[in-house]
Amino acid sequence: MTVPVTSAPEAALPTLSPSRAADFKTCPLLYRFRTIDRLPERPTPDQARGTLVHAVLEVLFDSPAGSRTLEQAAALTAPQWARLVEEEPELASIFTGSALTLEQFLVEARELLGGYFSLEDPNRLEPADREAYVEATVDERLVIRGIIDRLDVSPAGDVRVVDYKTGGAPREAFEARAMFQLKFYALVLWRTRGVVPRVLRLMYLRDQEVCDFAPDADDLVRFERTLLALWQAIEAATASRDFRPKPSRLCAWCSHQALCPSYGGTPPAFPEPRVPVDSVVVERD
Repeated sequence: MTVPVTSAPEAALPTLSPSRAADFKTCPLLYRFRTIDRLPERPTPDQARGTLVHAVLEVLFDSPAGSRTLEQAAALTAPQWARLVEEEPELASIFTGSALTLEQFLVEARELLGGYFSLEDPNRLEPADREAYVEATVDERLVIRGIIDRLDVSPAGDVRVVDYKTGGAPREAFEARAMFQLKFYALVLWRTRGVVPRVLRLMYLRDQEVCDFAPDADDLVRFERTLLALWQAIEAATASRDFRPKPSRLCAWCSHQALCPSYGGTPPAFPEPRVPVDSVVVERD
């Protein structure tokens, strides 16, 4: 594991990750359920498969260039899944009450890995960081942080942020959320390293497509303002305890419809004390 890039805040400040920021943009009530109520969510096969593929790709780069093959990646799926389940037993629940078998699950993960190899040759790459935890303080009042799938740095010092996507939501909404996430990381890197990433890259393994965006400093300044405005909205919603649902096609993927007023449900009582900050647990975006 490479050394993470960090910039520690000087004092205890509220924190925000790309996932939780995107939750509030998507549906304020979803943000409340996940961040303030901290309601449990059973992992889905898509989420578990994505976690497995990310784990395999991280380990793959531990091998020397020239030996990073699809066959090797496929051979890593079973042992990496066993490791993940040992660390997080809840992942095994994806098979409970489902026709999905372990072998089918692993085959589907290997197919996604095949999509990765169709997009690039890992033997020609030496990532500067993998699964890198990054954080920075914005405007001396908010810590933004997350985990970057991969950072590539050229001999000239150009930085490329790479994010692997394995599916799980409508494409247009998912891509907007994913690019929001990458701008989030670009802002952290700019504030901690003083370098604007040359490329933000989304790699869609299932579709075997690549989406690149080249940000500049002005883009990141505007994004920083947007992020601070979003945080002000989160603080206002927390102070007033007013987190309203925002129905959309993404509701089909929500674990909390039974508690949502848009579907006839009633949210739980607002917890005390109020928790207007992101979870201290950093999760994958």
